[in-house]
Amino acid sequence: MRQVAVLLLMGLMLNGCGGSNAPVQQASGAIWQAQLIGGTGPAAGLSFITQFTINDNGGLNFSNFQLLNAGTCLPVDPASPTGEFTNLDVISNSGEVTGGFSLNVQGNGTTLALTGNLTGTETGAQIGTSNVGTFTAATITGTWTLAGTCTEAAADTSFTMTLCTSGGSCPTT
Repeated sequence: MRQVAVLLLMGLMLNGCGGSNAPVQQASGAIWQAQLIGGTGPAAGLSFITQFTINDNGGLNFSNFQLLNAGTCLPVDPASPTGEFTNLDVISNSGEVTGGFSLNVQGNGTTLALTGNLTGTETGAQIGTSNVGTFTAATITGTWTLAGTCTEAAADTSFTMTLCTSGGSCPTT
């Protein structure tokens, strides 16, 4: 019986040192830069920068979205994008954050959809508290599709989004 109690106690201790769904936010002025690989014709080489805040439920509130190479597929000023982080998990002892990501941008009868996985680091969140952690670095990688009046035809439709927090500017791609 004592061995069972020790194993149960160890299991509870290990579980408490793992992840949590603590809320995570971004530093003020942080922006994301995305580069999309693949696509053909007007759907080739799309890229954008964006700013958003993260709601408690993982939804994104966009304050800025700018296509860097808008063309016939998407307009310079597309309709407001929508997006969310799902299953954000914070590893308390390392500050590592993981989770899912989705983003949709509509314009000119076309929908650009990005889905992928986030990996990053944060400071401040603590398991079992209402502390909010702040991203210090993050990258999202995944795939993208276009549907509607403009479509892409390339096999490799991957993307990388990078969180840029130093001075509010991203490296050029």
